[in-house]
Amino acid sequence: MLNQHGKTVQLQDIVSKWLVIFFYPKDNTPTCTKEACNLRDHFTQLLSHDVHLLGMSSDTVKSHRKFIDKFHLPYDLLVDENNNLAKTLGVYSKKKFMGIVFQGIHRSTFILNSEKKIHEIIYPVVSAKHQEQILESISNPIFLS
Repeated sequence: MLNQHGKTVQLQDIVSKWLVIFFYPKDNTPTCTKEACNLRDHFTQLLSHDVHLLGMSSDTVKSHRKFIDKFHLPYDLLVDENNNLAKTLGVYSKKKFMGIVFQGIHRSTFILNSEKKIHEIIYPVVSAKHQEQILESISNPIFLS
């Protein structure tokens, strides 16, 4: 998948204890911006737990670059063209907003361990406390071996 610079990112090439991929509906929308900035504001804390963070939406490379520049986001945003990965993972489906039913992204986060196996899926995501949800998941002794 392409990042905001148009460079291909291969998930298998990422080396970290935790790979966190968060799916969000759209760059520069109020709730998505709140979520992205929450993760930005706690990025150092997440790094200290060996978390590699990636955001993902169907927005274009150019849109991601503008979003990152505008809000000084310190992590990559990947292009999920036509929501193909979101559909495969089941986070793109019917939604209802203001009485209107449509197909869209359900804000969700996948936490993968160092072997790239799913550790936990966070749903629903609380945008203003997203980092807390991530840290709670990776610190939960139930999931740790």
